[in-house]
Amino acid sequence: MQIGSLIRRAALYYGDAPCLTEGDRNVSFREFDRLTDVIGNALLARGLEPGDRVGVLLPNSIECLVAYYALAKAGLVRVGLNTRETLDNHNYKLADSGSRAAIHDDIEGLEVPVQIGRDEFAAMFDHADDSPCIRDRALDAPLRLGYTGGTTGKAKAVTLTTRGELSELSAFLTDLVPDLETGNTFLHAAPIAHASGAFFLPAIARGVRSLVMKKFDAAEFIDLAVREQASHTFLVPTMLAMILEQPAIEGAAFALRKICYGASPIAPSLLERGEARFGRVFAQVYGQAESPMVITCLAPQDHDRVGSCGRPFTIVECAVFDDDDQPLPPREVGEIVCRGPQTMAYYWNRPEATEQAFRNGWLHTGDIGYVDEDGFYYLVDRKNDMLISGGYNVYPREVEDVLMAFAGVVEAAVVGLPDEKWGDRVHAVVAGRADLDLEGLKAWARDKLANYKRPKDIVVWPELPKSAANKILRREVRDRLLAGQG
Repeated sequence: MQIGSLIRRAALYYGDAPCLTEGDRNVSFREFDRLTDVIGNALLARGLEPGDRVGVLLPNSIECLVAYYALAKAGLVRVGLNTRETLDNHNYKLADSGSRAAIHDDIEGLEVPVQIGRDEFAAMFDHADDSPCIRDRALDAPLRLGYTGGTTGKAKAVTLTTRGELSELSAFLTDLVPDLETGNTFLHAAPIAHASGAFFLPAIARGVRSLVMKKFDAAEFIDLAVREQASHTFLVPTMLAMILEQPAIEGAAFALRKICYGASPIAPSLLERGEARFGRVFAQVYGQAESPMVITCLAPQDHDRVGSCGRPFTIVECAVFDDDDQPLPPREVGEIVCRGPQTMAYYWNRPEATEQAFRNGWLHTGDIGYVDEDGFYYLVDRKNDMLISGGYNVYPREVEDVLMAFAGVVEAAVVGLPDEKWGDRVHAVVAGRADLDLEGLKAWARDKLANYKRPKDIVVWPELPKSAANKILRREVRDRLLAGQG
């Protein structure tokens, strides 16, 4: 099965039904199939050849999705770029991937041989050749390169294949969104270049309309979700927090049956607020760039297991290993590992890192957690984020969850600063409402946390730094604090 075959089949099955909506523009399933053929043929006519890497740097839009799947049809390898990142990041990824071309929104300074800017890309839609663009590739050949978040070091390119993409599709339709039905609407509020884009193929396969927000805005999300009666969406926890802060949330008549969330852990207090407003419609998905969006999922009915990230997807096998790569029994904390057809093939041009990641045939996630007696997994924290204060292990996420449970706190980040006595001095930065009681928060932390876990100081910032995927960047928080100390 080729990705292009899914699009052609959707055109046959769903025809003139709406496939994509952005603002007042609509594209049918039949037209989406035609447009991806046109652009795929135009890219090949431009001199690109199957196997060439092509960066796509476009905002959430119909054009972005057409570009993604035109590349798939043409046998070209998509290199994921996010408009929220810096020019240096873009050029690093283009160079690291050996990209020959970039499709972009007139971004100046991109260092790549073939530049396809806004005007040229728009002109390609008038390309004369709308015959089926079919350049089949082997199931295990590169389909796209996705980059790790770079939150713990230089971003690495993960090589994702057609086999992996189809496995992700199957996993979603089996376990995460089996309730997608023809005629539903999926609201893409998060970046398509990141997690939200993973829901487009399931939508295509089931005849579901994809409603695209060009840029996330909490008030606009509420208006759009209600007006268009969206049935499904995906949110990062920070986005959910912003939505719940909107005054219009109370009277809004939503039709949301499933709110998928992921990309970073959610504080129990935030989930509780979300369920109080939307009902038991939340489904958590845990994955990473190396196993995109597919490791475990927590169904709405299982959300009474506070802190769990769910059970493995049907096609995934998981375990918890100790430092010697030996399996641990239930409740013992170690590194979560997984294997299955959904994982990356390898890190692009990094054989040593690939060998290290796939030790003994298992993908080592770098996430610390445990599994309970019923097979539900729990994330404790990132392996590289664990602090050691006074000889004790401190997991930032546990402290952040306590801080987030205090009234008025919207975001929290806990980091370790160097300390001669303690090793890591636990320090917290929060963002919240204007009436946030800082002294009350400090008293709350003293009451709820053991002494060695308690932040030595808590400061308030207007907002916390985030990645292009809306993940809070603890490393940047730490760097800013250290610079301030200097």
